[in-house]
Amino acid sequence: MSENNPKPENSSREDEIDRPFFTAILTPHRSLGPNGFMILMLCFGAVSFVAGVLFWSIGAWPVFGFFGLDIALLWLAFRMNYRSAKTHEEVVVSRNELIIRKVGPGKRFQEFRFNPFWVRLSVDRIEDEGVVKITLTSRGESVDLGNFLNPDDRTSFAGAIANALAVAKSGSA
Repeated sequence: MSENNPKPENSSREDEIDRPFFTAILTPHRSLGPNGFMILMLCFGAVSFVAGVLFWSIGAWPVFGFFGLDIALLWLAFRMNYRSAKTHEEVVVSRNELIIRKVGPGKRFQEFRFNPFWVRLSVDRIEDEGVVKITLTSRGESVDLGNFLNPDDRTSFAGAIANALAVAKSGSA
């Protein structure tokens, strides 16, 4: 069988050069999952209801409403926390391009594109904590990465992005 539109030989080489060889999605850690949240709210609600009934029985009925307000405020605080947990950063490195996408709560979106050869990686460390800040700078534009990560995860990511940039600059991707 013959092909009508054969690909040029250098086309596969160009595709290989543009193919990402490093991809990372950074997400904030939340220690309380949806099931834990439901259990916490049920327990807090039960304790508040029992305390409210006790106050109502001794004649302090307005206190019952304040216990309900406490439950509503706790629920609202956790909903806001879970909404901010949808924040994430995507980092993609290919031979010709470094792409950083920052997605915030409420569908806020920022994208930065750099040439990996011209990017300077800056890693700030504190002896007792590890890496506290990762910054990429190119042609006067700076982007901080992983500010929401804990120091151990930031240290691990700093090493990974440094290796990816070294591979991109060396051309052996």
